Amino acid sequence: MSVIAHQVAEVSKVPAPAGLRGSRCGDCAVTVYPADDACPRCGRATSPVALSAVGTLWTWTVQRFAPKSPPFVPPPEGFRPFALGYVELPEGVRVAAVLDTDDLGSIQIGMPLRIEPSNGVPHAIPIEEA
Repeated sequence: MSVIAHQVAEVSKVPAPAGLRGSRCGDCAVTVYPADDACPRCGRATSPVALSAVGTLWTWTVQRFAPKSPPFVPPPEGFRPFALGYVELPEGVRVAAVLDTDDLGSIQIGMPLRIEPSNGVPHAIPIEEA
């Protein structure tokens, strides 16, 4: 087994965290994702914070060609185009996420999404409006 294949196998064994974890500065109130020990605005120490699981799509695009491998590992059935976007959370944080939908034509800026952590880039699932 190659070193890269071994690393991918080891990463896949790591359980995904329970929810998105960011950090917030106690001095200037900036919230960031992913969590960081220092505030990007003032440089002071931050505290961990659980982020909202629901947000709105801020912008998006479609990845129409296979990314470079590694780190991308193509699925056994081959590459299929997929959507990526930024999900804006109520805390003011924009999180990059894979948009889990088979209907790329249904994606709209401002649509509500549920965002879930994964072992890599978070995934966002459209919320069906009643």
